[in-house]
Amino acid sequence: MEKIDRRTDFSILRYANCWEDPLLLLKGLAVVPGDRVLSIGSAGDNSFSLLTADPEQVVAVDISKTQLALIALKKAAIWRLDYPDLLGFLGFRDAENRLELLQMLKGDLSTDEWAFWNAHPEWIEAGVVHAGKFERYFQLFSRKVLPWIHRKSTVEQLLAPKSAADQQAFYDRTWNTGRWRLLFKLFFSRFVMGRLGRDPEFMREVDVHVGKAIFERAEQHLRMPLSQTNAMLRYNLTGNFGTLLPHYLLPEHYEAVKARVDRLVLVEGYAEHAIQQYGTFQRMNLSNIFEYMNMDTFRKTATALVQGLSFHGRMAYWNLLVPRYLSNLPDLPLTRLEPLSATLKSTDQGFYYRDFIVEERNG
Repeated sequence: MEKIDRRTDFSILRYANCWEDPLLLLKGLAVVPGDRVLSIGSAGDNSFSLLTADPEQVVAVDISKTQLALIALKKAAIWRLDYPDLLGFLGFRDAENRLELLQMLKGDLSTDEWAFWNAHPEWIEAGVVHAGKFERYFQLFSRKVLPWIHRKSTVEQLLAPKSAADQQAFYDRTWNTGRWRLLFKLFFSRFVMGRLGRDPEFMREVDVHVGKAIFERAEQHLRMPLSQTNAMLRYNLTGNFGTLLPHYLLPEHYEAVKARVDRLVLVEGYAEHAIQQYGTFQRMNLSNIFEYMNMDTFRKTATALVQGLSFHGRMAYWNLLVPRYLSNLPDLPLTRLEPLSATLKSTDQGFYYRDFIVEERNG
């Protein structure tokens, strides 16, 4: 079966943050102390968040050495730096000493990891959470496109606290202009997103009108008060997180993550490789990896993953634009937890996702 790493360049930094809601994973997977969790690496955020549930181990796996280098950098920063310096170093707060802080992390990084980050001081100086291709895509929208639609004051009004009725009224009467609808759909179209945000190969299996699908999900979310405290949405519209923080860096979670960060191990390769190396897992965070697979690869990958999931173990994943459901495949001992999945999807801060699925092994 053809693997995506043969068609796509994974040497670039694609994601500096995880653009998925970790609360859905924590509630859906229901990790308990002693569980071993397989987690797609990406930018590491959700793997760090899973540590708050006190698992025995989280194995973060990714086919990209660059993404793993990012996770290693964040892991070292969490372990070595105090909280204010950590927020400043990563780019969530202003800081002028990021290169100096990087030197403090040298002993916690491998030779290859250190060489990578030492070769990219511009990413460190800017704050690494702003350095990914996907982040630059959102920055381009907020800085070059959105000003043609709304003023900064109008953006802040949209994100300001207000009642559900007022939020909906503001969106309908003030925000939802013809220019907003047109430019949003163009910028988040298959063509533009494939080249500036993700990769054309990631869109190979997509057969829907991308801009229209994402617009409809965004519109639904922007009418809800949930959008007012959504860090991902704020970044989409402003190019920064403001005072908001991802789950793993919130003060109420940070100490637990720091105390358990040594339980996070990194594996280069596919999820199946981590199973071969570490054995059976009780929980799996599979991100939206099935989006990129043709049906033959999807079936074979699904079989391998289910074989690596313990009895009554759970896996969770997202569908963005391509519908993929493991429990629909014949002969796989999986049950979709439909009420739980639907309830969690209704609160998803990753509003652009089509679906969130929790499935349990039943045999």
